[in-house]
Amino acid sequence: MPEQYRNTGSHATLGPRLPRHLQSGPPADARSPAAGPARRLLHRRFVVAGPQYPQDIAWPADVARIAHLPPVEHPDFYSAQRFTLNVTRADMIAAGWSPSVRLFEAAAIGTPIISDAWDGLEALLPGGVAIARATEDVVALLESPSDIPHQAMARRARDIVRQRHTGLARARELVAALQQAVAPQSVAAGG
Repeated sequence: MPEQYRNTGSHATLGPRLPRHLQSGPPADARSPAAGPARRLLHRRFVVAGPQYPQDIAWPADVARIAHLPPVEHPDFYSAQRFTLNVTRADMIAAGWSPSVRLFEAAAIGTPIISDAWDGLEALLPGGVAIARATEDVVALLESPSDIPHQAMARRARDIVRQRHTGLARARELVAALQQAVAPQSVAAGG
């Protein structure tokens, strides 16, 4: 795994952050996933990153906005977070099994992930993501008295990503699949 996908030890002063993943268009509930918890937890501080939020959202005072976060800055960004909230585009939820690369980045760095639900998430990162179906779920996670279970969850996600979802792991999986696909033909041909 490339070194840039490791925790950098960065500790920003903004506390829990809720980055928004890139979208081709905002879903109907684009205002709720990030702004809802911030409006209820005014004693916390949040960061929402990503360019495709509607311009007319009235963000609470405890939310800092980053319109664009260059990929080279993602490791420091995720390393400084107590949690990250993954908000999946509606078309990706409908397709299922369509994770954002940022989900893998946060997991590889060891940041606890809160995500909306979509088909395939639990199979990709079993036990490595907290599923939030409503604002109340996010608030409960952010207000939980101990981060120990969330850090254990983040370690599971990190270990899964490093073992199964690196470029090298995927290349090995492809080679094995190709070898398996060719093997029966070789045996049948007498070779």
